[in-house]
Amino acid sequence: MALISQIYVPYSRHDMNIQYKLQRYGTDKLTARSYNGMGLELKELKIQQHHGQLFHGGGKRKNSLYHKGKCNLLVVAASPPTEDVAVISEPLTKEDLVAYLASGCKPKEKWRIGTEHEKFGFQQTTLQPMKYEQISELLQGMAERFSWDKVMEGDFIIGLKQDKQSISLEPGGQFELSGAPLETLHQTCAEVNSHLYQVKAVAEEMGLGFLGIGFHPKWAVKDIPIMPKGRYDIMRNYMPKVGSLGLDMMFRTCTVQVNLDFSSEVDMVRKFRVGLALQPIATALFANSPFTEGKPNGFLSYRSHIWTDTDNNRCGMLPFVFDDTFGFNEIGIYRGILILHAVLLQDFMKGKLPSLPGEFPNLNDWENHLTTIFPEVRLKRYLEMRGADGGPWRRLCALPALWVGLLYDETSLQSALDITKDWTQEEMQMLRNKVPKMGLKTPFRDSLLRHVAEDILQLAKEGLQRRGCKESGFLNEVAEVVRTGVTPAERLLDLYHGKWANSVDPVFEELLY
Repeated sequence: MALISQIYVPYSRHDMNIQYKLQRYGTDKLTARSYNGMGLELKELKIQQHHGQLFHGGGKRKNSLYHKGKCNLLVVAASPPTEDVAVISEPLTKEDLVAYLASGCKPKEKWRIGTEHEKFGFQQTTLQPMKYEQISELLQGMAERFSWDKVMEGDFIIGLKQDKQSISLEPGGQFELSGAPLETLHQTCAEVNSHLYQVKAVAEEMGLGFLGIGFHPKWAVKDIPIMPKGRYDIMRNYMPKVGSLGLDMMFRTCTVQVNLDFSSEVDMVRKFRVGLALQPIATALFANSPFTEGKPNGFLSYRSHIWTDTDNNRCGMLPFVFDDTFGFNEIGIYRGILILHAVLLQDFMKGKLPSLPGEFPNLNDWENHLTTIFPEVRLKRYLEMRGADGGPWRRLCALPALWVGLLYDETSLQSALDITKDWTQEEMQMLRNKVPKMGLKTPFRDSLLRHVAEDILQLAKEGLQRRGCKESGFLNEVAEVVRTGVTPAERLLDLYHGKWANSVDPVFEELLY
């Protein structure tokens, strides 16, 4: 039996397919469940009864409502992994899980670049966070002026879609662009610039601005409005049970990440290993979150530090990726990634999950499950590089440039593997722990991380040059960081202690999009 009768509510901050079962027992209830090993409690939320189909862009979304007996399944898609939920009649096998990931393999000529970034909206007169009503008006304005399709949850507009781009809202109203898969860095940077132009055109008329930084510099969690998505209430209640900084992750962080392809199992493993080993360098180069509630917080990338105490069972450096057995196989995938959730997930696949006896997962559950794991590099049908703070627009172009230069050129990829091949798990974990505070000044072996970053940046530059697309100029923003050893966060701290006279308010102008 396919699982089409329960809601899947992971605590991912990225929008995904959400399945609703409307049960008519006098008052409708929304039953949440998670089959992962963290033991997310089953909860019931009373909701207003939804009638009819999901409207997407003013029209009825094809195949958005399924009927099974007396139960209606409403599929709400906001920045979904796939366009429509595939309802599969047969239970999944472990081979299906592996095949799903392996289906991401594609020849080099089909490799693409997908960039995502988040930003904080604020009211320009008070610097306070945008309220949902303002965000709704902003989304409505962008839809009308720039021909975006609306994504609705009930009566609430929660995002926009246009071709292969989507705009979504994080729990605290962080505005996220999930870009289309594009061929060159010129295209992805043009996409970012076009998006920022559109947002600014509507926002300025409303007295709103957007800030490019990794952690909210001024306001506390209590000051930030929660967005009207049902699962965010569940997340807000659940996160404090598994870590002390989960609510900060939800409401006060912004990131930029790039999603990249692989050609084969071997190619995936090589890129995964380089991505994990070098992710602390990306964290240092893009460190941009030194303030909390108006004062320095003791970190250069507080956003990165937050992930160390959000939920340690789902986050981290994934040492098993460096095992000889890692790959598209039962040992590598099922005993590796899934060891984070192994016991209950295996029970679920056998139809023996205590909270859902007789129910089996389908591919959409598997797809959603992957989005509830938050390592520094995440494997789906592509690889996500997740270590960088949000920042101004030039850095939104520099982050994909760094990783494309390293991972999409065979010579640079192999050189990066050669540099990191003898790094121990203890050394990589040390970098993960210390870089958020020390940046490029983190001691590493007989030198500083900055000197490793110099070599890595050169590899990225050479890789971009060999692509022949004249893309290496996008690295200029981080080249200056490597040359001086001074991270963006340290520059902000210098301004805070000097020109800004111990106030963070000027950062809203300094990093205004």
